[in-house]
Amino acid sequence: MSSKQGDVMDQAYQKDSSMPLDTMAEKKKVRKGLFALESIAVLFAIIFFGIPFYFVIINSMKDSAAAAELSLAWPETFQFLANYKEVLMLNDGIVIRAFINSSIITVSSITVIILICSMAGFILSRRQGMAKRLNYVILVGLMIPPTIVPTIWVLQNLGLFKTFPGIISLESALHFSFACLLYTAFVATIPRELDEAALMDGCGPINLFFKIIFPLLKPVTSTVIVLSSIQIYNDFENMLYFFPGAENATVQLTLYNFTGIYGTSYHLLFADVILISIPPLVLFIFFNKKIVDGMTAGAVKG
Repeated sequence: MSSKQGDVMDQAYQKDSSMPLDTMAEKKKVRKGLFALESIAVLFAIIFFGIPFYFVIINSMKDSAAAAELSLAWPETFQFLANYKEVLMLNDGIVIRAFINSSIITVSSITVIILICSMAGFILSRRQGMAKRLNYVILVGLMIPPTIVPTIWVLQNLGLFKTFPGIISLESALHFSFACLLYTAFVATIPRELDEAALMDGCGPINLFFKIIFPLLKPVTSTVIVLSSIQIYNDFENMLYFFPGAENATVQLTLYNFTGIYGTSYHLLFADVILISIPPLVLFIFFNKKIVDGMTAGAVKG
């Protein structure tokens, strides 16, 4: 390219560009500042989250004596397979049984939450008078925590104490308010004309919801799945009080048992921590892009 052509292109760019040079320089400075802040944030995230994760993984590969030192040093002898195998086979495979129990509770609770909260959110969004009256009740469910003794008394009288239906009903009820508010806000962004067109075409209320409305709720459903499933899977207090018993062990209770029984066997304790962290980590990796979309989808209507 000749110098004349370069000058012509520069003049054309300056004529077409409506942005002053000083404004462009200020924007470049702002971008550099944002890049510096982002770099610092990533560095702090690596320090506060990466180092503890590295600490747990490294110590789960050591023998008992080396893990008891609780250091970041690289293990002299690796016992990766031996430690994890011992954890899985300990106490007649209580960790495997705990994974099964936690999976049943989490999947069943999420299914109930999605079905009930999506339908409730659809009704509350479409009937504004009902929504105003019931929103206060839903908010109460977020503000007031459940009491232990009365809840145990109710579950015992219903024959649901220490049973899967009882703990699934309890977890579903505890996460109902949050999920219902998300669904209500998201359904409000769906035009009512879609409902009217479906009804005019002969679509009944059940088909209207499950065939037309529910497929549009995928973003908020993904958010509910990730947030609620991680909370239910990691729930310790409710499992301890309302689902006790060795046969009812869940993953968090096994960690509690490892802390009590194997308080000095840190290599087994850290191996158990890694094992119970895998399912939430995998779930978050697959759904992380949809979490923010589902949380903010109902924030702006129009």
